[in-house]
Amino acid sequence: MLGLTGGIAAYKSAELCRLLIKDGFDVRVVMTQAASRFITPATMQALSGQLVHTDLWDETIPNAMGHIDLSRDRDLIVVAPASADFIGKLAGGLADDLLSTLCMARECPLLVAPAMNRQMWESPATRRNIDRIVEDGVIVLGPASGDQACGETGMGRMLEPEELYAEILASMQPKLLNGVRVLITAGPTFEPIDAVRGITNRSSGRMGYAVAQAALEAGAQVTLVSGTTALAPPSKARLVRVVTAEEMLKAVEAEVANSDVFIAVAAVADYRVAKPNSQKMKKSDQTLSLELVPVADILATVSNRPNPPFCVGFAAESHNLDTFAEEKRKKKKLPLLAANLAQTAIGAADNELILFDDDGRHPLPRGAKLAQARGLIRHLAKLYKRDRKTALKAVRP
Repeated sequence: MLGLTGGIAAYKSAELCRLLIKDGFDVRVVMTQAASRFITPATMQALSGQLVHTDLWDETIPNAMGHIDLSRDRDLIVVAPASADFIGKLAGGLADDLLSTLCMARECPLLVAPAMNRQMWESPATRRNIDRIVEDGVIVLGPASGDQACGETGMGRMLEPEELYAEILASMQPKLLNGVRVLITAGPTFEPIDAVRGITNRSSGRMGYAVAQAALEAGAQVTLVSGTTALAPPSKARLVRVVTAEEMLKAVEAEVANSDVFIAVAAVADYRVAKPNSQKMKKSDQTLSLELVPVADILATVSNRPNPPFCVGFAAESHNLDTFAEEKRKKKKLPLLAANLAQTAIGAADNELILFDDDGRHPLPRGAKLAQARGLIRHLAKLYKRDRKTALKAVRP
């Protein structure tokens, strides 16, 4: 159920409805009278393909208890935009119109996307109301900061339709890792040659960030140790920024004792320059030789701890994928390893992972990296649950 309240951001809800319908969702729209001042019910009816309901006493509702039943067959209610007034109703338990009544009588999760002037968003009353509905289990999406219709700039702008769509999909993922503490590395490392040059690789960080997002969707508490990328990290992840492999190792060692699962997605340099120059080296016609020394293997360091977390590795190979991936998994004593061909995955928006565990190989169909990450997390959760049960049996007298 898509609910619209009064606000200029209601125009974005038309695009959100279109995105949901395009992906096969059955969308029922309910609008407040104020919302109908900004966008017409006819528009939302055309996009959703269903009658739009606006009135608590609407005679088109087929059931006498329609003000309750309209939400009973829904998997999710999303109110976007959610005005300050409507959020206040939710916080106070008021139900004086159709949408607020349906939200009160729901049997499914409720997501709200606030949209209001920056001063309204920052007011003590709104802050209290947001805190109250969050305590009641309502999921608040946004808001964002930016230009507002009133001409001011600040917090209170509703998230864009694509962002809301992604959040809706995320909210519907099963909570397979609820409360599990997950530590993830992502992105490339950079090993300096001099003050401006260095050794790095083409990793964009997309896969690691997708795994972090998928773990969050599954209910995990995520710490993301990231090399330098151009990506915005998942908003609910705890981010630790690093540059070099040595910095990444130190960051991981500082966090791993408080982690249940460690997923090493980062493309860590295998070598570093033995003696990097603190100043920029001037170009010359002479041949330059660099002495390279191996860097510490972060994944092996973690997997060889006395009581390691559940460790997941990644392998990007250019050939002999299955052979090299399984060799790496066994050498590092990993319960799970995800592998792909480097030439088709690094820097790309999609991927094709093959998961290797003690039961064999499990290919995931090629798709967007977030879809691949969700598949990985589902498989990981199954193995992690089995691993915990085995460990529990081992310590029982």
